[in-house]
Amino acid sequence: MAWNTPGSNNSGNRPTRSPSGGGFDAVLDAIRNLFGGGGAGGIGRWLLLLFGLWLVFNCFVLIAETQRGVVLRFGQFSRVLQPGPSLKLPWPIETVEKVDATRIRTMTNNVPVLTSDENIVHVEINVQYQVSDPRLYKFGTRDADEVLRQAALSTMREQVGRSTLDTVLGARNALAVSSREQLQASLDAYRTGLLVTELNLPNARPPEQVKPAFDDVNSAQQERERLISEARAYAAKVVPEARGKAAQVRTAAEGYKTATVARAEGDAERFSLLVDEYARAPEVTRKRLWLETVQQVLGQNQKIIGGDSRQLIYTPMRGSAGTGSTPPVSPEALAPVVSTPESTGRGSRTSRESRPTGREEGR
Repeated sequence: MAWNTPGSNNSGNRPTRSPSGGGFDAVLDAIRNLFGGGGAGGIGRWLLLLFGLWLVFNCFVLIAETQRGVVLRFGQFSRVLQPGPSLKLPWPIETVEKVDATRIRTMTNNVPVLTSDENIVHVEINVQYQVSDPRLYKFGTRDADEVLRQAALSTMREQVGRSTLDTVLGARNALAVSSREQLQASLDAYRTGLLVTELNLPNARPPEQVKPAFDDVNSAQQERERLISEARAYAAKVVPEARGKAAQVRTAAEGYKTATVARAEGDAERFSLLVDEYARAPEVTRKRLWLETVQQVLGQNQKIIGGDSRQLIYTPMRGSAGTGSTPPVSPEALAPVVSTPESTGRGSRTSRESRPTGREEGR
């Protein structure tokens, strides 16, 4: 009798699938057996598995390197999660709000401001900031970015209102530093959780109606700076030269003073020694002094006088025209030259002829 004949109870003889029939079928059979073959118990197991997976993924939180996680427990602040994987209680018990803590944000604005000398100037302000405290940034104030914008404009109006127009146009670095400090103090007082990393005033210009007049003023200031620079350069060149010349004159004067004092002291010492010598031998000392004086005078003279007082040999003076400057003559070269009639012959070409005697003149 066939196993599938109507009315026959041959369920025991029903063929079964081979366990080694197929890989996919084996996996389906294993899952079906795990959850009770698809009945009510199997659906509950499926729901339990899905709930477990949701719970795992909901409790696991991954915070990026540039972020911080603010954990809220039933809507109230609980803690701050640092970068990396973290765990939390499932929703709705705890929720996480991620904040970009290291991203540099920028606020730029152009505002007309009245200076202390009653001039209107348009100042461009550029503020760079980042989140320093995620908790205060989320719950310290309602809108931290808007608070920063308003505080920056208020700070700029106050700082520029205390300065003159020349300071705003030409010395904005110091103004930017003071504005940054005051802005940071205001942000801390308002509990914004923001940190100002940079505040710049890239441009400050007068209104368009008076811009030509301000351009003329700027040109005059630049011309003044140029002239001042040239004067300083000239002073830097002339003053060292004058100081050098003064030092040279001072050194020469000190040398002359030292030499003069030494010469005077030497002459005084020599005179004292001569007095002693003269007291011991008056005649010899007098003759020696006369000879030394004559030698000194003749050594400085440009004429050489012969021994018989009749022959003169002329030598050119130093620095005379046509001969140029002659070197100094040594005392040996200026020694007295004795010229007598016997030593000069008729054929001599280098000496003059002797004077005629009285007898020869009578002839």
